[in-house]
Amino acid sequence: MGKNLEISLLLDFYGDMLTDKQRDVVELYYNEDLSLAEIASHSGITRQGVRDSIKRAEGQLLDCEGRLHLAERFRRIQERLDEITDLARDIERVNDRFGASNEIYSKTKRIITLAEEISDAE
Repeated sequence: MGKNLEISLLLDFYGDMLTDKQRDVVELYYNEDLSLAEIASHSGITRQGVRDSIKRAEGQLLDCEGRLHLAERFRRIQERLDEITDLARDIERVNDRFGASNEIYSKTKRIITLAEEISDAE
């Protein structure tokens, strides 16, 4: 995963652990794609101050993930849900080809629906 995407994801999980100023600066840098100079002007601090704040925040976010692993667990769960959905769709296709059991059809639809509900809730 690219660093920008990783920090953005970690910000979603651990952003509340940063100061308001750090969170704002990181959001502007990673999510809004503003330059250090633009953020400095917007925030009323120096370009170096912005850079230092971003580096400190990155360190805190990576440290939180290193201890808690919430983002990694989220990614693993999402991958497994995608696999469950794909396998249920495969079962539907095989079922259609070899007999079209209504019971198999309804249960695979339910599996897909549950996996999508879990995925949407996260």
